[in-house]
Amino acid sequence: MSFPPIPSKIGKKGALIDIDGNKQHFIILDEVTHVQSTYPRKVICLQRLRFESDCHTELRLAYYIIGKKPKMAGKWVWGQYATMMPVEDFQTIISKATEKGWI
Repeated sequence: MSFPPIPSKIGKKGALIDIDGNKQHFIILDEVTHVQSTYPRKVICLQRLRFESDCHTELRLAYYIIGKKPKMAGKWVWGQYATMMPVEDFQTIISKATEKGWI
């Protein structure tokens, strides 16, 4: 089965509510992706974020998965749970981030 292109969020803005209840805004500066070796319907994504409040950067580890429900069937869907992956895939993501100078 062929899958659609992996979505890119580079340049997109996002927000979250921090532990103190404050809304924090950020922009996605860059990202690295890797198709999980044991499950090709999942793409591991490491994003580099810059927060608008004080311009600090953080990394976000996440994933996309091919949707199964009718509305999103066959499309990449943002994962909503903590991701698990083989050690080798994690090493690949870290290597890609290191090559970009993030780490």
